[in-house]
Amino acid sequence: MKLSFLFFSDKPDIKWELCRQMGVKYAIAKLAPELTGKLPPWDFDSLKLSKERFAEGGFDLVGLEGDQMDMMRIKLGLRGREEDVALYKQMLVNMGKLGINLLCYNFMATGWFRTTKNLEERGGALVTGFDTSDAEKLPLTEYGEVSADKIRENYKWFINEVMPVAEKSGVKMALHPDDPPVPVVQGIARIFINAEAIRQALALTDSPSHGLTFCQGTYKTMSEDVPALIEEFGNQGKIFFVHLRDVEGTAEHFRETFHDNGPTNMPEMLKLYQKTGFNGTLRSDHVPTMAGETNKHAGYGMSGNLFGIGYIKGILDALDIKID
Repeated sequence: MKLSFLFFSDKPDIKWELCRQMGVKYAIAKLAPELTGKLPPWDFDSLKLSKERFAEGGFDLVGLEGDQMDMMRIKLGLRGREEDVALYKQMLVNMGKLGINLLCYNFMATGWFRTTKNLEERGGALVTGFDTSDAEKLPLTEYGEVSADKIRENYKWFINEVMPVAEKSGVKMALHPDDPPVPVVQGIARIFINAEAIRQALALTDSPSHGLTFCQGTYKTMSEDVPALIEEFGNQGKIFFVHLRDVEGTAEHFRETFHDNGPTNMPEMLKLYQKTGFNGTLRSDHVPTMAGETNKHAGYGMSGNLFGIGYIKGILDALDIKID
């Protein structure tokens, strides 16, 4: 298994040093222009420069995560989506040429969403949470109400457009479920909110490039049988990327936790990944903000990741699971 870290941008900072010191060799990055100050990855030279920067810093950039460009016209089926998807295809081609073979993507128009980001966890650490009653009080976005049928139609169009290019380029596209997995946020439907919806997505094409980011925390908030899903999707060879975090609660009301302070048996989950033959990339996901840190980037503090990565490495070592 490849232990990775999610970098926002390609600019070296203390996180690069700490990851090297922890023995992390693989980089996953979000390279949107507002983070890098460069063109998005549909520009070959821009992506090549990012790849080279990570290599100079001691990392192999193996994947991209999140929206690397404005995806709203694609996700909502708005005028101009054809131009946007052409750029997306070019990004896939560029990724293939540069050996960046993993793309964690989502189809959430309202994105990763929380109603609060300062709940107290163990020792006063701060975590994020979600409550449907609070979300329902929020206004609609500028796009108004968008139905689930419309989002499904847009997703099918998107997959039909990009998957042949991803396959030809040797890029594995790993679908992240909707987080939180609730039917609507600010009037816009969310469709990947349960295991059956994920199965329906996988059924759209049998391309070997079509698979999943298995985000344990999101599947936990769906109230799904997480171990059974690891076996189901893992035995199909459809788990391309793993996000490891834990939560307490349900889709309608939950709070995040430390990796070792939630309801999930993490060693058992890692055993199951090994059992199903998973040998891909995994990373520590949302973490608490710990003492001495600001909560500006809730869920992505470095001290929490130091704890999370160390915890994961300890489990893998105890289970004699080889990590690279």
